[in-house]
Amino acid sequence: MDSKDTQLRIFFFPFMAQGHSIPAIDMAKLFASHGVNVSIITTPLNAPRLAKSINNSGHPGREIELLIINFPSAAVGLPDGCESLDLARTPDMFQRFFRATTMLEPEIDRILEQHRPHCLVADTFFPWTTDVAAKYGILRVVFHGTCFFSLCAAASIIANRPFDKVSSDLQPFVIPNLPHEIKLTRSQVPGFLKEEVETDFIKLYRASKEVESRCYGFLINSFYELEPAYADYYRNVMGRKAWHIGPLSLYSNVKEDKVQRGDSVSIDEHDCLKWLDSKNPNSVLYVSFGSLASLTNSQLLEIAKGLEATGQSFIWVVKKEIHDQAEWLPEGFEKRIEGKGLIIRGWAPQVLILDHRSIGGFVTHCGWNSALEGVTAGLPMVTWPNSAEQFYNEKLITDVLKIGVGVGAMHWGRAGKDLITSEAIEKAVNRVMVGEEAEGMRSRAEALGIQAREAIEEGGSSFSDLKAFFDDIRSRI
Repeated sequence: MDSKDTQLRIFFFPFMAQGHSIPAIDMAKLFASHGVNVSIITTPLNAPRLAKSINNSGHPGREIELLIINFPSAAVGLPDGCESLDLARTPDMFQRFFRATTMLEPEIDRILEQHRPHCLVADTFFPWTTDVAAKYGILRVVFHGTCFFSLCAAASIIANRPFDKVSSDLQPFVIPNLPHEIKLTRSQVPGFLKEEVETDFIKLYRASKEVESRCYGFLINSFYELEPAYADYYRNVMGRKAWHIGPLSLYSNVKEDKVQRGDSVSIDEHDCLKWLDSKNPNSVLYVSFGSLASLTNSQLLEIAKGLEATGQSFIWVVKKEIHDQAEWLPEGFEKRIEGKGLIIRGWAPQVLILDHRSIGGFVTHCGWNSALEGVTAGLPMVTWPNSAEQFYNEKLITDVLKIGVGVGAMHWGRAGKDLITSEAIEKAVNRVMVGEEAEGMRSRAEALGIQAREAIEEGGSSFSDLKAFFDDIRSRI
């Protein structure tokens, strides 16, 4: 059989965190829809969630197999069933969780030896999979879960350490050698790049960077028109073999799939959509900080006061484990906002909400999934980064694309250190929701939303790169 006719067999190994697994599952379903024989490696706790998403894909006859491996929670002192990063709720548990992931190697070795797929798409946080795959002649492709811009910015900061050349935490510096002049402060640089202590996470992060030159390539959840200068920089200047195949959230047109991305939703989607249907176009603000960010009660109180002061209608998603609302909601708040504001406690059907015509702006923590979903929906954003690569993503939104306004977050990973006042929140929200500046941002965002949809259509930039990826893998088997 000619290699171009060979059915590809590709395994996915997503990291056990919502922000990593959701786009990886979208990608697995996309590959299956193109006739690829797909299997996903996961753990017992995560399997039912993935199975539900796979079954809602709306493409009958494209079976995706789940291969279950055991997660060594007990071996590192984690509670039984702690198999997702959002369940690691203390800094100590966080480090133990990453240590546990490095102990999965024997199980992955067994699966790869037994099944021999053509390619393993493994998360960036599984650097050891490169050598395990190579043992069996299997190509290991990295899925970062972020954009070209943040990968380029991070690489420059790691290589040049410009934060060492400033005299204070709040003094700005320019990230060297990028296509645009991008400024950060030392306080906004990820803590793990500045710390001297070797934690489990820092060891893993360094290993993930060191192994990149030996990986076969990189799949990026982005589209060329969004960040052409950085797609080119990543490939041509940094020398990385990469394919942009996003936005991955756009490939599903099935409503149930949009509702059940990630956890079980905490609100009936029909009630939510009915509430949105009663609002004018572009009149509602959506506020969400992702699955991992933790905000203090005092910060939640400032958000509540700021949202009320804007006079805008809003949907605000808060974590369901926040119980004592007397400490974070102003007295009489819920009564005063009746009909004007909707608080969702827990998980929200975010893609469904963002795509609704009444949503006019998005307050986001700048996790890449959320940021890209905001772009795809054509929305101007209020940016409020906290950790991971979120401060880089903020700069793409505010400084390069010019479709957002920063709320004033200055400290990476220190949710309590940045107390953003209700006045700052009110000001930032009004800048993206009303007036000439808001209209300019909305116009640019809507144009990008159109380009995002064109990218995944036949002949579009992401569709073409996806085909190029399949052809490349086939050429190697």
